[in-house]
Amino acid sequence: INFGLALEAMKQDKKVARAGWNGKGMFIVRQKVYPDGIECNKNTSEAFGIEQGTTIKVTPYLMMKAADGTLVTGWLASQTDMLAEDWTIVD
Repeated sequence: INFGLALEAMKQDKKVARAGWNGKGMFIVRQKVYPDGIECNKNTSEAFGIEQGTTIKVTPYLMMKAADGTLVTGWLASQTDMLAEDWTIVD
């Protein structure tokens, strides 16, 4: 499928990946918004100077599970990714 359909799938809480990626177990998800906000944790508090425990609102974003198991927040598609036709929905 193309990137537009992959985006639509993520909006329906599905995981997507590219067949052309070398890493095993890699996929992208759309992290949903917390409509009532979420408590600011220690790391965010220190990074932004917001008091820990303060309710903050976070907009939706794309997140990748990398081949090494780490989570990449704020993942951005490259031009190659956006034009690719090898996107798949991950079960």
